[in-house]
Amino acid sequence: MNRRPLSITIIGWLFIVFGIAGLVWGLLPTLEAAAAGRPIEFRVAEEGIASLSRILAVVGGVGLFFRFNWARWLLVVWMVFHVWVAAVHSLSELVMHVVVFTTVIVFLFRPQVAGYFLTPNEP
Repeated sequence: MNRRPLSITIIGWLFIVFGIAGLVWGLLPTLEAAAAGRPIEFRVAEEGIASLSRILAVVGGVGLFFRFNWARWLLVVWMVFHVWVAAVHSLSELVMHVVVFTTVIVFLFRPQVAGYFLTPNEP
């Protein structure tokens, strides 16, 4: 299969857009504090993990476009992590994340899509 399935294009762009938006949204308080001359508080344990998660979402989304099979698995692990985090917050967040996770899994691992990732990368 030479053409990228539409589902992969959509999922890839969603992860890229949400990852970048999350990075920007997470950096806004830091940028506002710097602009106002206030001390910058960067809590590595919280913001560092969140930023890493958002970067991984972007990497996974881009990896889908290059037919990297590991990108599918990275996004699966990313979603499992988010389902786990949602379980700690509230039932509604958990349900939403499980629905998104299930949808992403179905579209990433359909037989037609598996063929796309098994085809060697073309220059």
